[in-house]
Amino acid sequence: MKQLTILLLIPWTLLAQERAKPIPQDKKLTIDNCVNVFDPAKVESTAVGYQYWFVDRSFLDGRTLKMSVVKPHEATHPPHRHPEDEFFFVLEGKAEFFLDGKTKVAGPYTSFYCPPHSLHGIRNVGDTTLRYLVIKKYEN
Repeated sequence: MKQLTILLLIPWTLLAQERAKPIPQDKKLTIDNCVNVFDPAKVESTAVGYQYWFVDRSFLDGRTLKMSVVKPHEATHPPHRHPEDEFFFVLEGKAEFFLDGKTKVAGPYTSFYCPPHSLHGIRNVGDTTLRYLVIKKYEN
């Protein structure tokens, strides 16, 4: 089910963010570079777990899809803000979402939208691993 969820979200991510922007002419998109199967060898360790880039900012025009995995009772970083908006999608675990001073706890198959410049964060408030997707477009 996890792989299916990820495969379903990748096309949505690539199409939903800035549909009007054309794909760069120098980028040839093929089945080989448009499908990214999780590869443990490409995992990037963090202080509280790891992350895996399904789509990094160099693939198209800054649009990204990353999976973050966080140990129980940890967060990747404290609440922060940035000019880009951002989506989170919980795959498994129990997340506490923080948005502009308010919090809400939710589990799998929950999304969280963070508007530009909002103070936001996500942390694992459960006793098991938290896995979530991060969908964001970095400005070039």
